Amino acid sequence: MPARSYLYVPGHRPDRVPKATASAADAVIIDLEDAVPVPAKAAARTAAAAALRAGPGGTPLWVRVNPGADALAADLAAVVGPGLAGVWLPKAEPAALARLDDLLSGLERERGLPGGAVPVIALIETAAGVLHAEQVCRAPRVVRLGIGEADLAGELRVRPDADRTELHGVRLQVVLACAATGLPAPVGPVETTVADADRLTRTTATLLRQGFRARTALHPGQVPVINAGFTATAEEVAAATALLARVQAGESTAVDPDGHFLDPAVLRTARETLDRG
Repeated sequence: MPARSYLYVPGHRPDRVPKATASAADAVIIDLEDAVPVPAKAAARTAAAAALRAGPGGTPLWVRVNPGADALAADLAAVVGPGLAGVWLPKAEPAALARLDDLLSGLERERGLPGGAVPVIALIETAAGVLHAEQVCRAPRVVRLGIGEADLAGELRVRPDADRTELHGVRLQVVLACAATGLPAPVGPVETTVADADRLTRTTATLLRQGFRARTALHPGQVPVINAGFTATAEEVAAATALLARVQAGESTAVDPDGHFLDPAVLRTARETLDRG
């Protein structure tokens, strides 16, 4: 099952990486972008490279790079190697992904890695990224999409309410692009109200209903709530199991005891529930 939780760690705070990998996070993102002040960028690259050489201890270590051409090249030169699970590209658009692929291909050849060894999660944060989301999905190396709503809202001149209702249509576009191209369900945005577990539970449930199956986290305390939110409950698993048991092998449709028609779409949903269980 794809990761449900990706925990950000500021790249210039290497002391936090062991704590992050010891958490319940499915994956950790060493952030070289927004979480790192400009004067600390070089130190963050050095620290990230050291963390990757030390190994993740079983937790995949991704790196979020900077999108500018010079910074991107410097970030990749520092982190591409055997310990890197993959790269998160902010402000992902087709041209930026093509440039990233070229840089990664060169580094893979230089460092003796298989071609295409470094996958990419593309972070949709711009209007062009939204409009070209299908092309972003089909770009080389892209294995999943994420959405960054703070930068996106700023570019769109949108002022979202507390539930980010104004961005729900954009979320649907990202979900549609992933489904149409066969990518896993996308990664939802962070919840910035870190200490409010009830809010995190509610907003994660909203993302699940909207078609997301993961989200990023800012604090280890958010991770158990996120993991639980994207994992089917025992009751959901039992219901899905019972529903599928009513369909005889080789049959494509059935009717349950309450008279509800079970078409292939309903059965597909039940199977996805079991996958999340």
